[in-house]
Amino acid sequence: ANATVKMGSDSGALVFEPSTVTIKAGEEVKWVNNKLSPHNIVFAADGVDADTAAKLSHKGLAFAAGESFTSTFTEPGTYTYYCEPHRGAGMVGKVVVD
Repeated sequence: ANATVKMGSDSGALVFEPSTVTIKAGEEVKWVNNKLSPHNIVFAADGVDADTAAKLSHKGLAFAAGESFTSTFTEPGTYTYYCEPHRGAGMVGKVVVD
């Protein structure tokens, strides 16, 4: 992966760490389950068409520590995502593709 994001901080906060990553078109991001599972990755269809958002999302829940998801980003843009179970707690992140 060109960037790795922890799902849940080492201190146990319901956040993606780092909350924003910047990559180049064609690169991939890996999300690794860290703390306070379950977590998933759902891309919002704001600024991204619904098909792209669905293709990048991983709606299945990760329960085990170290379980991971990867997505490859082919188009430049800003992609906002969230964890469905913890969205209300502010577990939101962003991928910026140059």
